[in-house]
Amino acid sequence: MSKVRSNAAELLAEHLEDGMTLAVGGFGLSGIPRDLIDAVRASGARDLTVVSNNMGVDGKGLGVLLEGRQVRKVLASYVGENKLFAQQYLDGELEVEFNPQGTLAERLRAGGAGIPAFYTRTGVGTLVAEGKPHAEFDGVTYVQERGIVADLALVHAWSGDTDGNLVYRYTARNFNPVVATAGKITVAEVEHLVPVGELHPDHVVTPGVYVQHVVQYSGAPKEIEQRTVRPRPAAGTEQNGDRA
Repeated sequence: MSKVRSNAAELLAEHLEDGMTLAVGGFGLSGIPRDLIDAVRASGARDLTVVSNNMGVDGKGLGVLLEGRQVRKVLASYVGENKLFAQQYLDGELEVEFNPQGTLAERLRAGGAGIPAFYTRTGVGTLVAEGKPHAEFDGVTYVQERGIVADLALVHAWSGDTDGNLVYRYTARNFNPVVATAGKITVAEVEHLVPVGELHPDHVVTPGVYVQHVVQYSGAPKEIEQRTVRPRPAAGTEQNGDRA
């Protein structure tokens, strides 16, 4: 049976509740499920816990949920691009749990694989290890980290079929595959929606067994966090060292 739904807002309205934990794919603004984030914003759901590499930037990506005062807690590894995030944290409106980036990825992967906890050397002796169980293996101290299972996982894929098999593209692959496996319910927005059988099995990154719903991406322009450019030299003015 097809997993395709025609309206992201109506779909998420069926699943969203105040106080839920959301895992959201993306890295900065690359590979974010923009339509699904906007649907969460429109839903008005509040007191959300958001698990994501970061919280976007002011007014873009997950930043729109901060603008709506919809987020109570954030589990992330980087938040340096969002001034509103910093202000809400300093004002005591937002609880923050920082994770080393690899640890966050592994916590999501572990949750999706049914692994409740694992041990890592990363963070031992720092603030991120305070209050967590420690153990020694082969003479080395490790800290225990818990796997993450979200109530709802939101991801963006380059292509997907009607059974929910997903393929990601370039940098947009980032956190999306581990987020897709870590949700009790996973919703994927895809840029190119194709019939079953159109995707080569060797190219599928996320099998459809992890995905409950698929929506067609609206095609809204993709944002760039920081655009860095330099003037193009006029024809004939290149220095010898600038020539290929």
